[in-house]
Amino acid sequence: MTLPSVTIVRRIKAPPAKIWAAITRPELMLQWWGPDAGPTLRAEADVRPGGRLSVVFRLLNGEEHNPTGVYREVVPGKKLVFTWEWPGAPERESLVTFLIEPLDGGAELTLIHEQLPDEEARRSHEIGWSGLLDKLAIFLGDAEWAT
Repeated sequence: MTLPSVTIVRRIKAPPAKIWAAITRPELMLQWWGPDAGPTLRAEADVRPGGRLSVVFRLLNGEEHNPTGVYREVVPGKKLVFTWEWPGAPERESLVTFLIEPLDGGAELTLIHEQLPDEEARRSHEIGWSGLLDKLAIFLGDAEWAT
């Protein structure tokens, strides 16, 4: 049985190095990470294979979430792969990949979230990741992103 996955591709008018910094440096992640306009409360990123990721964000409805993970593959400026776990549900571990390809005037960012447990989780994560990538584009100064 193939588990559900999400793939979202965005073109962002920012150089690959700037996108890489935004997705790997906790001080930058604090400024934009999360699926809606709610704040990011904490970000930790030990960006190396075996290093840990932890982000705490608050949604506009007041809910706080703290996904965590372990970095599996790190290719600076090009590829970042990590596990994705929700506290209290380790059996639902999935895998997130960011791929960055340079383009004229910016980069193409592909986000792949694999091994999701069911269709409901796939839909929820697709909405969440879309919102997060919207915020990333705005943070990087590209409010006119294209899907």
